[in-house]
Amino acid sequence: MKKLNTLVADIYDSISVLNDGTALNVSEEDIDNFGNAMKEVLRNWSHPKERSSKNNLRMSNVGRPMRQLWYDLKSEDKAQLPLDSSVFIKFLYGHILEEVVLLLVKLAGHDISAEQEEVVVDGVKGHMDCKIDGEVIDIKTASGFAFKKFRDGTLRDDDPFGYMAQLAGYEESAETNEGGFLVLNKETGELALHIPEYLDKPNIRSKITKIRNYLKFDEPPDRCYDDIPD
Repeated sequence: MKKLNTLVADIYDSISVLNDGTALNVSEEDIDNFGNAMKEVLRNWSHPKERSSKNNLRMSNVGRPMRQLWYDLKSEDKAQLPLDSSVFIKFLYGHILEEVVLLLVKLAGHDISAEQEEVVVDGVKGHMDCKIDGEVIDIKTASGFAFKKFRDGTLRDDDPFGYMAQLAGYEESAETNEGGFLVLNKETGELALHIPEYLDKPNIRSKITKIRNYLKFDEPPDRCYDDIPD
């Protein structure tokens, strides 16, 4: 059985044979499955679900700054602003690239399970991307600048989207604790596997309780940044 810590090296090794003009070991089943995945991506993208005006606590936002969450969840103005068309294009190629990454994992001989499995922790729901070799892995695509945080292991110092808390929630539900992020650099094609230290991830149940306690107050939490002199 392949080990998670060799994942990126195994992917690179599996496709390096292309340098010699050797065909990859891609079965007809792999090709059909990838084609079906692309069809689902296009189908879901072209038929979006209705954007709810009701903001709820979800695993995808539970790690965001407390003050931001308070405004998101307590604001009386629930109107949804229209998105730029370029954002929809970004959504499309982001989902496509995630499927490409999963294909590469399969070609490298690693086990993938629990794709898009629903998780619930203390009433907060989410959907994990997958497990690889039995550990929760969140698939990300990133710009070159953001990619460095995963490659260099500095995400814990700069995590504005709350990825660590999101991962902690998935792992709490799955009862695992050695997962992480498999990230594709959209600019270069590089891959990085970032497995955070256990103490870098928050206690997700305590965090959910803290958020709900703050939401009981009529005043927002303190700012998470200092004023900048004019």
